[in-house]
Amino acid sequence: MTPVLESERLILRGWKREDFPAYAAFCADPERTRHIGGPKNGFEAWTGFSSMAGAWALNGYGMFAVQLKDTDAVAGYVGLWHPPLLDEPELAWSLYAGFEGKGYAVEAARRVQVWAAEDLKLPPLMSFVHPDNLASQAVAKRLGAEPMSPTELRGEPRLRFRHVLPA
Repeated sequence: MTPVLESERLILRGWKREDFPAYAAFCADPERTRHIGGPKNGFEAWTGFSSMAGAWALNGYGMFAVQLKDTDAVAGYVGLWHPPLLDEPELAWSLYAGFEGKGYAVEAARRVQVWAAEDLKLPPLMSFVHPDNLASQAVAKRLGAEPMSPTELRGEPRLRFRHVLPA
């Protein structure tokens, strides 16, 4: 079962079927998905959406829906992505159109960092960021992440960052 985490402005919670239309719109948007494999049709979006929910059963952790406290609006997702091809979980985040530039990604990711360390007893997390994704690089830096050696993921170059827990 997915825990519910809260921060000052956000609720991080499990996925609901009614969250799918916003996720599908995000997946169909070429601008929003250009650094994560490009746009997906509705069936491909459903596969990704379902896999986020299913990861919790397989790993005991996964991606949270990011909901604003003052509305039912889902602003994006944040959490731990850990397919078998990765040696360790990645702290990952994405925001839907209209929710960027408000600090939600940093706030949500910071809450996941604390949860991963305190509840899951995981070591400091890492993140992959596409070299052209300046917004995600800024989030990683605001989280205090340190650059690691670059790598490749899904056949594309990626910058890697190691996070440190906030004091």
